[in-house]
Amino acid sequence: MEQDRRPTTVVHRIGAEGEPLAIIDDFAGDPDVLRAAAVVATFGPADQHYPGIRAPLPDSYLKAQLPVIAAVLGRTFGRCRRVHVIDATFSIVTASPAALQLGQRLPHIDAYDRDRIALVHFLSPTDTDGTAFFRHRATGFETVTEERGRAYFAQLNAEVRDEEPGPGYIAGDSDLFERIAVVEARYNRALLYRSRQLHSGAISPDAVLSADPAVGRLTITAFLAIE
Repeated sequence: MEQDRRPTTVVHRIGAEGEPLAIIDDFAGDPDVLRAAAVVATFGPADQHYPGIRAPLPDSYLKAQLPVIAAVLGRTFGRCRRVHVIDATFSIVTASPAALQLGQRLPHIDAYDRDRIALVHFLSPTDTDGTAFFRHRATGFETVTEERGRAYFAQLNAEVRDEEPGPGYIAGDSDLFERIAVVEARYNRALLYRSRQLHSGAISPDAVLSADPAVGRLTITAFLAIE
């Protein structure tokens, strides 16, 4: 049944760098339809660093949500004449803490460019594991730009050579990173933030890492470019 509520947006400026983080509740008109579509979708292994599986979205999703996204981006990130969708999929975290590769145990960025935006849309009614944002202690960086990249990765590589982080998702403070913000997942909540922010899924130690869309941590993740 279609919801009557309209999307509501709150914007926070997080950390010392004050990067915008938009939190949109009641994001999609009918999230139950999206969950039903995910249940019958064909999931496969994700590429890059994502610790789980992905599946294609219904064609109707971006058509319905892009106007909402564009309006929030224009108010929050300074300009938005056009939004380009680079990638958008259903996503479910399934990797056990012991199976994580090194890069999956650390905060990450998705792109250097300030005009690249990440979207996470939470679609589990019961899961509250959201998204966390971090500051790298040694450099003080909360975002990693192309200009910062060489220094940041040289320092981080040296640190993990000296002492590699143990198994498990990073959801809070660690020896190398300080958590500067965390947003709890809520059914039909979406986040928009710059892809260059250091972030990670805030996956709890007792998380249900089921590959079943009806049970697991179902989200829609997208990468956007704005101009």
